[in-house]
Amino acid sequence: MNKTDIIQLLEKYKMGQCTAEEVALLESWYLELSQKPSTLSQTEVEDAEKEMWDNLKQHIEPKTVRLWPRIAIAASLAFAIAFGGYLYLSNQKQKTEQAPSYAIDIAPGKNSATLILADGKKIILSDATKGELAKEAGVSISKTAEGQIVYEVKDISDVSNRLNTLSTARGETFQVRLPDGTMVMLNAASSIKYPVSFASLKTRNVELNGEAYFEVTKDKTHPFIVKSGNQEVEVLGTHFNVNNYADEIGIKTTLLEGSVKVVNTLSQLSNVLKPGEQAEVNALGQISVDKVNVSKAVAWTNGKFVFENESIESIMRKLARWYDVEVVYTSDVSNIAFSGIMSRNSSIAGILNKISHTGAVHFKIDGRRVTVMP
Repeated sequence: MNKTDIIQLLEKYKMGQCTAEEVALLESWYLELSQKPSTLSQTEVEDAEKEMWDNLKQHIEPKTVRLWPRIAIAASLAFAIAFGGYLYLSNQKQKTEQAPSYAIDIAPGKNSATLILADGKKIILSDATKGELAKEAGVSISKTAEGQIVYEVKDISDVSNRLNTLSTARGETFQVRLPDGTMVMLNAASSIKYPVSFASLKTRNVELNGEAYFEVTKDKTHPFIVKSGNQEVEVLGTHFNVNNYADEIGIKTTLLEGSVKVVNTLSQLSNVLKPGEQAEVNALGQISVDKVNVSKAVAWTNGKFVFENESIESIMRKLARWYDVEVVYTSDVSNIAFSGIMSRNSSIAGILNKISHTGAVHFKIDGRRVTVMP
């Protein structure tokens, strides 16, 4: 595979003519490159980018495809680092087998959830039409045309500390705009409990199970606190993601912008995160903080699965939640890991096909059960 071959593949990608296999190869190649540490100095990288970008512009028109500019930059860096990432994936492609076919396929998750009001009334939001859904304690609850739940305080004298719960089952996701304007996006198999109004409260407290992405409305006088398991995250206004699934190890909080204080409530140990950092709180009362690829942590909010040297067991847990399937294993595959980017809008057969192309694992779909075989 030489420079000409890569340019031809990028050209096909830009024109929307790549096969699913080629798209997976290119996107995986890009991910590898974007995370591969460069041995070049910043000046050398910038010079290489300019030289290669000028060369690429002779062959392609940039910014015609959403992902294209990023891939083009990655391509220029790739040339400078001698295609190291691509060679890895090229070798992977040599292992490609005939794409399997599945008699049964399962559609991806959908925009749906259940809202439980303070009086216990349940509203299935996938069935609810847009407009006002309910009124509680001076607060109007409505569903927008975009499918988002919005709270609006109508009578501040009538507000109270009544709680609502928004929950998603496996195979569901949903957004809610809380009474203070904070936007919350719930991943599958998650729930969040919150007051119908924060107007009379000193702090804005919510409780989370599962995973959610927050864009908190700034209010310096009323801290926003997310309690999740043995962790509390305190913020004044910022963007972050909390992952607290019972079948995952630890509670992970990833910060995109601003700052947050993460507290392990078992030990009262705490850390203040900077953008690009991820805290992991464990059941032993410890907190660890690392620099991470934040785009990977919030890829689900953009309709993507991003796997970075991730075990097949971890990948299958994510697929199980999104496609609402049971996963069983015929033997130990814990030593098998994958990297790549895939769409959450694909059917499960599309995802499993791409993974099985490597030849490292195979799958069988029976009803809502997926069997993983070496």
